[in-house]
Amino acid sequence: MTAIGIIGSKGRMGQALVAAIAEAGHSHAGGADQGDDIAALVAASDILVDFSSPAALQATLDACVTANKPIVIGTTGLEETHHNAIDQAATQIPVLQTGNTSLGVNMLAALVEQATSKLGDDWDIEIIEMHHRHKVDAPSGTAKLLGEAAARGRGIDLAAHRESGRDGITGARAKGAIGFAALRGGTVAGDHTVILASNEERIELTHRAENRMIFARGAVKAAGWLAGQGVGRYGMDGVLGF
Repeated sequence: MTAIGIIGSKGRMGQALVAAIAEAGHSHAGGADQGDDIAALVAASDILVDFSSPAALQATLDACVTANKPIVIGTTGLEETHHNAIDQAATQIPVLQTGNTSLGVNMLAALVEQATSKLGDDWDIEIIEMHHRHKVDAPSGTAKLLGEAAARGRGIDLAAHRESGRDGITGARAKGAIGFAALRGGTVAGDHTVILASNEERIELTHRAENRMIFARGAVKAAGWLAGQGVGRYGMDGVLGF
């Protein structure tokens, strides 16, 4: 049994995590939110799971490093500075960071990487995602995860080939581009489709999340796996055994 603490416990994901922790037979060490004593929670936990906000990440990492506790980070909307902070923390503690903790989504990413590694740049790549009306960042962390998988398969840098938010007279699609489109509405937990389109044929790889429990269960599985790892930065591929 692992004592799992939740950063961002009052959010929708925090509530799902409490249920997933009990379902998996682990113990809930408690939660911390804005204004709470993070250090006390970290001290009471074997491992932390963070689904809070990018602004809170540095303080959480500092507390985990000080207490020598591993952490699973599922917070989305991270920028380069956040990833630099994660890299630094991962030199001292085990850190697993991912744009999506769903096992199905990460299997989809593996399939996308395999497909793009076999198909040439005459196959256009487009990534479409839809989420509930309250989501504040776009493209989603999952869409970025899938874009990175597509770029790895093709052996290119995503930042140099990314196209987002087309509007107006944009000109023809650039060869080799990876396009992103974000939709928002209703209560959609998360739909993601990677389209590979060539002349007269198209492949569509899709994952649909029916509720947040899939993310919570994946995060708890990741926490259980990370608890047995050494210092370093990890992704969900390790949890799936890739």
